[in-house]
This record gives sequence, C-alpha cells and structure tokens, in this order.
Amino acid sequence: MKTLAEILNIEHPIIVAPMFLISNVDMVVAACDAGATAAFPALNYRSLEELKQAIHAIRARTNKPFGVNLIVNKSNLRHKGQLELILEERVDYVITSLGSPEATIKACKPLGIKVFCDVIDAAYAKKVEKMGADAVIAVNSKAGGHCGKMAPKTLIENIQAECTIPIISAGGIGTKAQIDEIMQLGAIGVSVGTLFLACEEATISKDYKEALIQYGEKDIVLTTKMSGSHLTVINTPYVQSLGTEASFLEKLLHKNKWLKKYIKMILAFRGMRAIEKSTFKSTYETVWCAGPSIEFIKSVRPLKEILKDLTVAAN
Repeated sequence: MKTLAEILNIEHPIIVAPMFLISNVDMVVAACDAGATAAFPALNYRSLEELKQAIHAIRARTNKPFGVNLIVNKSNLRHKGQLELILEERVDYVITSLGSPEATIKACKPLGIKVFCDVIDAAYAKKVEKMGADAVIAVNSKAGGHCGKMAPKTLIENIQAECTIPIISAGGIGTKAQIDEIMQLGAIGVSVGTLFLACEEATISKDYKEALIQYGEKDIVLTTKMSGSHLTVINTPYVQSLGTEASFLEKLLHKNKWLKKYIKMILAFRGMRAIEKSTFKSTYETVWCAGPSIEFIKSVRPLKEILKDLTVAAN
C-alpha cells in the first residue's frame, strides 16, 4: 500500500492538521516547503472570497500539495459554496468532518481531488470506504480538540479488521519514534496538530503559547461543555470553574431526538465563540484546545524546526 508521501508526492507522510481558527497561509506554506503537507479549515475564512484569496496566496508561494478541511453537515451553511470553490480551484485534497462525505467524494473524484474522511470507529470507516473515499483519518482519543474514544492502536486495528481503506492516524503524535510505530501498525501517514500550535507562524495569543509550554499531558481534560461533543482542552482555572460534564438539562435535551441537533448547534456556537475569544486575546475565560502531545512542547519555534524533529531520528 502506498504511503501518504507517495500518494501526494511529498517527502514526509505528515499532514499539519487543519485547526479551527488557527491554521493560516503561513503555516500551510511552511509545512509544504519543509516536505510535509498541511490543510486548513474552510471555516477559518468568513466569506468565499476570503477563502479564494487564501488558496491563491498559498499557490503564489508554493507549488506543493495542500488541502482544505470541509464540515459537511447541515451546521455549515456555507458548505455548498465552499465545495464549489474547492472544485473550481482544484485543491489537492479535501478532509471531510462531521457529516456524510458522499456528495463531496462524488464531486471530487472526476477531478482527481483526493478525499480523506475523519472517522472515529470502524463502522463509519466502512461507510466512507463504500462511498469511495481515498483514505480515512482515524481520529483517536489522543487527538487535540474534537477527539475520538479509542486509543491509536485499537482504532487502527479495528478499522483494519473491517476495511482495506488506507489509514492516516490522528492524535498523540509528538516524536518521530511515535510516527514510526504508527506506520508499523499499518497507517500510511499521520495528522499532527497540537505540536504546531506552538509554531512561530501561528497567530494565537502569547498567553496561549506560554500555556502550551507550561502545561503538560496531565493537564489535558476531556470536556463536553464547549460543543456537546468530546473536546480536549487545557485544564485552566476557568475550565475547572465551568466543569467538564454537560449539565442535567443539556443531557436531557440531547436525548430528545427533535431538539438534539438544534441544542448541539447552539452549544457548538456558544463553545466556539468562547474558544475564539481566548485563542487570540488575553482573557480570564480561557478555553485552549490541545491534546496530550502538549507534553512534547518546550518552546515556540518555527514550524519547519518542529517538523524536523518529527522526521529526523534523535541521536
């Protein structure tokens, strides 16, 4: 089976993961020029014109492959226009999240645009394989931000038992040795996010970057308060004051099939606004997303240096 590097014709089988609010043109270009690839969320741009400008800005600085992350469920009201623009611009690959990727796969395939689908279990991996996805991104319990429920090894093995689709592992990567281990399990590549939060190219607040250095794996907690789904965040005093479990009312509403999707959308909107507020500004209401691989962050460095640590064996 071809590795991600072979599929995309890049040097390293590494995706600098699309991070909501954070991924930007400079990060994508730096990753591509360093021999990896990167994707950014379409929703990081408020309008289709801004999205188009970002794609053009990347293309003006690198000819290496990059991707766009597309939310494909009904909560993304701009999904149709974003997909049309991606098709028009012939982006190299799309990463789909939160919904059925069937329409996206059907639209991208004739144009040679690869589609990688976020999955958290074998059942969904099997579904997207039948739809014609080029690979799955197996989001495990070690991922930063929205995460899965299974350990990396367990999730990969479960998918392998049910599918033949290529697997890109997402979550828990902090060293080259860990990448080698994941590849030995049969993954074709990895998607890495948390480490790159601390790159110089990221425009997050100074407080956020300092927190990434000061906190460790033991300080990462799982919360359902922000978006209604599992989210890994740094256990700041503000997060502690909120608690990490959904309230009785929230849980009750989630069980109501008529109200569930609307409540989840409201929770997601409220939670993402809180995350956006603390990502770029100094504020007491700090909700900083990060995964357990925060343990490997010791300083703020250029993205290419962080990537080098993931590709060169330690002495």
